[in-house]
Amino acid sequence: MKILIALIFTLMSSAFAQEIYKITDKTIKGKEFQMESLKDKVVLIVNIASQCGYTSQLEGLEGLYQKYKSKGFVVLGVPTNDFGGQTPEDDASMLEFCQKNYSATFPILTKKTILGSEKRHLYQYLTEKSPKEFQGKVEWNFEKFLIDRKGKVVGRYKSKVTTDDKNLVNKIEETLK
Repeated sequence: MKILIALIFTLMSSAFAQEIYKITDKTIKGKEFQMESLKDKVVLIVNIASQCGYTSQLEGLEGLYQKYKSKGFVVLGVPTNDFGGQTPEDDASMLEFCQKNYSATFPILTKKTILGSEKRHLYQYLTEKSPKEFQGKVEWNFEKFLIDRKGKVVGRYKSKVTTDDKNLVNKIEETLK
């Protein structure tokens, strides 16, 4: 009986994880973006901002992306103006800011809310349909969600967790194996 329950839980968990790949969005350049394009990759999803005390993490995010992208790792930047109006730019200006100041080459989505009833579908999934321990409202810019190669959320890190944090880096490396 325990084995049957474990099997059912595993199948349900896998089905929920696959939901992330059904999500479509738009890139910061206005092109359609299919989350399915990230299937079989390890993804760090981060809500980014241009005028936040944590904005310098963009440099570290690009560093992680460059270090691990050959192993199937992607950073996905998600600009939002939800927290203190710290991303007032339009998409073109935000992209220019990220590229000019932090040499960002990782994919970036269009700016959109990640809170409330109008939040983007990706964040509905992350905050409402991921495993219980990772659910809940995003509290500030630069919160990070780590997704495994099967689309399951396997880690969530608060804004203050920097890109060189030992626990974050170890979890990325472990998930890439």
